Amino acid sequence: MGFAVLLSIMAMTVIVAVRYLAVSGAFAWLTRRRFPGLYAGLDPQIRREIGWSLASAFLYGAPAGVLAWGWREHGWTLVYTDVHDYPIWWLPASIIVYLVLHDAWFYWTHRLMHRPALFRVAHAVHHASRPPTAWAAMSFHPWEALTGAVVIPALVLAIPIHVAALGIVLAIMTVMGVTNHMGWEIFPGKLAEGRAGDWLITASHHQRHHQQYGCNYGLYFRFWDRLCGTDRGLGSFDRGGRARRGGSGDGGRAGDRGPRTQEHERPDSPLPQP
Repeated sequence: MGFAVLLSIMAMTVIVAVRYLAVSGAFAWLTRRRFPGLYAGLDPQIRREIGWSLASAFLYGAPAGVLAWGWREHGWTLVYTDVHDYPIWWLPASIIVYLVLHDAWFYWTHRLMHRPALFRVAHAVHHASRPPTAWAAMSFHPWEALTGAVVIPALVLAIPIHVAALGIVLAIMTVMGVTNHMGWEIFPGKLAEGRAGDWLITASHHQRHHQQYGCNYGLYFRFWDRLCGTDRGLGSFDRGGRARRGGSGDGGRAGDRGPRTQEHERPDSPLPQP
């Protein structure tokens, strides 16, 4: 049994790592194609981002591997494979429920990570990427990675979800994590700056977080930021390659969709190396 669990952990760690390398690598390639020079001079930072992210892959893979083994051998989770086990409407509904709950968890743990002590100990690693790149999506200190690694395993123990729907949740989580950090807005302006963008988080919204730190904590939706008064609208991407201090503060449809290469705040403590 012990060897089987260990093998499952190793397999899930490899899956998470390969998924990270493939998706981040693809969007990094796209960034270099669309905005040559955007990541110029950032090679040391990118190596650090990859190092922290691969360490995070183990922390994400370990609980997933244990539960994958428990699901196969003992039916521990509520993941199901027969679409007829639950009403068909639950397939899309479960995706929405998972995203809403994950977003709530992320908002509050992310906001907690910005408390001075926790920021210095853990979250400063993520904000050391100035600017963040497509490789920064999983660039976390282990303590922070743990807060992200437990949420989906906890949900599959409590809320039924079809295996395909779970795959969609993980795909959305991965793609949004990468695109929100890569330095430019991938979504059309009508979405990011329109009515949908008033409630959905895109790179323009998360850009403001990396500019000002004390705002825009959400992951998928702007609900918690709006409710708690931490929504500062959209950040702006200057096509000359420098992030502007300004941008919309009105809930925010303003903002250039081009790239940026510099952020404005720095962690106030030395950073450990992965």
